[in-house]
Amino acid sequence: MMTQAPETPQALYRALPSMDSLLAEPSFVVLQQSYGKVAVKAALDSQLKAARSLIGSERRLPTWCGELAQLHGCLVDQLSKDYSHSLIPVWNLTGTILHTNLGRAQQSEAAIRAVTSVMRYPTPLEFELAAGERGHRDNAISALIQRLTGAEACCVVNNNAAAVLLMLSAVAAGKEVIVSRGELVEIGGAFRIPDIMRQAGCTLVEVGSTNRTHLKDYEQAITENTAAIMKVHTSNYHISGFTAAVEEARLGQLCRERGISLISDLGSGSLTDLRRFGLKQEPTPQAMLADGVDLVSFSGDKLLGGPQSGLIVGKQSLIKQLQSHPLKRALRCDKLILAALEATLIHYLNPETLDTELPIMAKFARSQETLWQIGRRLQHALAAHFEPCYRIELVECQTQVGSGSQPDTFLPSVALCFTALDGGSLSLLEQQFKQAARPIIGRMSNDQLRLDLRGLDSEAELLAELSTLGMQL
Repeated sequence: MMTQAPETPQALYRALPSMDSLLAEPSFVVLQQSYGKVAVKAALDSQLKAARSLIGSERRLPTWCGELAQLHGCLVDQLSKDYSHSLIPVWNLTGTILHTNLGRAQQSEAAIRAVTSVMRYPTPLEFELAAGERGHRDNAISALIQRLTGAEACCVVNNNAAAVLLMLSAVAAGKEVIVSRGELVEIGGAFRIPDIMRQAGCTLVEVGSTNRTHLKDYEQAITENTAAIMKVHTSNYHISGFTAAVEEARLGQLCRERGISLISDLGSGSLTDLRRFGLKQEPTPQAMLADGVDLVSFSGDKLLGGPQSGLIVGKQSLIKQLQSHPLKRALRCDKLILAALEATLIHYLNPETLDTELPIMAKFARSQETLWQIGRRLQHALAAHFEPCYRIELVECQTQVGSGSQPDTFLPSVALCFTALDGGSLSLLEQQFKQAARPIIGRMSNDQLRLDLRGLDSEAELLAELSTLGMQL
């Protein structure tokens, strides 16, 4: 009895279907209608190259050669992945409301509608409808800021670091800027105030010590080459104990007497009193301006609750310098950011509805009793889905504001906690949560996977998501 000789590589190569024949297959024609011929052809080319490599190394055909449905499935998976969006909705249940890695402040429905509208239609971004002539893209924001803070004018750029860079470049390039040593902060990504000053072409003059700076320290440091004194709000850390700092009102008087500017990097930038939520009161732009600060910069996507942006408010003469500086064009915001920011600021015109309309304020305002009620309903509904592999409990926890805001102040909250029992794995559960249709991001603590409910958007939607995951265990 003769055994059949194995097929030669040449015969196997000839057995591979051609590109043209594959593209003509009905199922692949449908794929081309969805993804385009170029993308489908590139995906097929990748599969055919892998098949040739397999023949060369193992002298066999890939399994899909006997069943094109398998190849079709591989292409669907590959093309779906290639065309998927990376910025997808997730559940931020980490216990950090303004989570930098998760996009910071959520936008209000009014801001979302405003952005959608300006995406869909032409808009008078730099056109004054009443006058029929060219206008400035910051005018609408400037008018709102004037009403809300009393500032003479406002300049908008793409984040607060850009705002500080523009302020220093326009007001103090080639000159000295005095800063207390205790305020030479580092923000995210190892980005430091001295680095920004160096980039702006300023000479940093440090005064005082890490924990104590006095008025005389500033007075003695002023020279004929001094352009400004700069105050930096230490929003992302706190020094307590034997400390001293000079109030803005006293520095404002000193700057007016010496003919220099007083500028402030306020960082997080709150326009409202946060003490009603049990948080500490943040210095506000309006208070800074009232104390005599000439220019104040702050973020739009932190405590303000808007899109990523940097706002500079203050004297009209100085704002005019900023608007005409070459950097402004490089740092300016587009119509989407301006539309969202305008809608956010409009919320502040009506303080009575601010805590319900603006997502960040709604999360701050949610009572502890409400969180317990939500937690009990979720615990009761989910217990059967996760038993016997996991035990679900409710524990009291603390929520932090995040993004460098109020680092030593926390809001009481309630967490839905998953503890692994026999047959359960917290690391596997965490991975399954992250692979949900809307990924669920919690935090691991004390051998538990915790979901902080203060960050919850919709109880019904989270229940549906977790129920589906539980039934798959």
